[in-house]
Amino acid sequence: MEMGDIAQAIRWQADHATNNGAPCTGRVVLAQLALLDGSTEVGRRIASWPGKPLEDALPLRLAGGHHNLVLTGADARLAPVYRGVVTDQDEVDALVLAVTRQHDAALLPWLDGPPQTNEAGRSASIMAALLWLSGRVGPRFEMNELGASAGVNTMMDRFFFDLAGTTAGPSDSPMRIVPEWRGEPPPQAPVEIVGIRGCDRAPMNLADPAQALRLKSYVWAEVTERIARIDAAIALAAQQPPEVEQMDAAEWVEQRLTEPYPDDCTRVFYHSIVWQYLPPETRGRIEAAMAAAGKRADAQHRLAWVMLETNRATFRHELTVRHWPGDGAPVLLGTAHAHGAWVEWFGATGG
Repeated sequence: MEMGDIAQAIRWQADHATNNGAPCTGRVVLAQLALLDGSTEVGRRIASWPGKPLEDALPLRLAGGHHNLVLTGADARLAPVYRGVVTDQDEVDALVLAVTRQHDAALLPWLDGPPQTNEAGRSASIMAALLWLSGRVGPRFEMNELGASAGVNTMMDRFFFDLAGTTAGPSDSPMRIVPEWRGEPPPQAPVEIVGIRGCDRAPMNLADPAQALRLKSYVWAEVTERIARIDAAIALAAQQPPEVEQMDAAEWVEQRLTEPYPDDCTRVFYHSIVWQYLPPETRGRIEAAMAAAGKRADAQHRLAWVMLETNRATFRHELTVRHWPGDGAPVLLGTAHAHGAWVEWFGATGG
C-alpha cells in the first residue's frame, strides 16, 4: 500500500464527514495525517496498512478510538474539538498527535476491526422496501439481518416510522425514524413482521455499558440525533434484547435457508453498510445460497433480499431489492444518506 493511498483515504473520509454534517469529526480524521510521522505505533500501523484503507474504513476505526477517550473520560483534550470550539487544523493536528502518543497502546486495538455504527436511521430504507414488497409478495415477513453488530436494526419491528407521511410500527416507540424524504412517499401498505433475528461474527451486547459505549464511540460526536437513536436502542434492548447469533454470515444464511418458516410468508435477508466488509468468498457463498433458494421459492414460501449498500464506483448508498419466485432481478428503489438523515425514493417507478 502506497503512503499516498493512505493519505488520500484519510482526506476523503475527512471530507465525507464534513460534507455530511460532522465537520468537527472531519478535523479529527484529517489530523490522522499527522500520525504518519511514525512517532506512534498507531501511526506506523496506519502507514503500513496492507488492505484497502477506504474500503476497510481505516480512518473511522481510529476515529472511534479517539471519541471513546472523550466519552469514557480517559482524555478530554479533544472535547473542545468535538464541540467546535477548536477549529484551527494545525491545533487539532497537534492535539490528536499528543493524545495518540499518550494513549498509543489503548488506541491500537481500535484498528483491529471495522466500525460498528449499527445506525438505526438506516432502517428507514429497509422499512420502505418492506412497504414496497408488501404490495407484491404480501404483508407477512420473517426478517434476518446480516452483520447485525449489537442488533440495533434487529429491533426494527419495534421502531416507529414516518416516511413522508407513510407510517409503520408502534406509535409509542422510543425509537422514531423520521428522515427527510425526497421523491414520492412509499406506499401505505400493511407490514407484519412475524419474526426477526440477526447474526454477526462478533456481536456487541447493548446491555453491557462498556460495549454500549463502544458502539456510541463510532457515532460522530456532533450529530446529536444519532446519539439519541443509540440511547433509544439501548432502552429498547433493556426491555427485550435483540436475538443476534454469533456466526459467520455465509454459514448463517445457509443454515437459515434450510429451516422451515410460516406459510404465506416472505423470508427476508437484509443488511446495511455491511457487504463491503465481508470477504469475497463469503459474498460468493451468500449469493450462491440465495440463488439456489430463489429457485425453490413458491407462492406460499417467498424469499427476498433487501440491501442498503455502498456503490463502490459512485459511493452512493443504494437501496436494492430482489425477490422470488421470479427471476430475482435487482430493483433499485432509491438512495440514502449514510446514516439515514434522508432517503431519495425511486420506488414509485421501480428505479
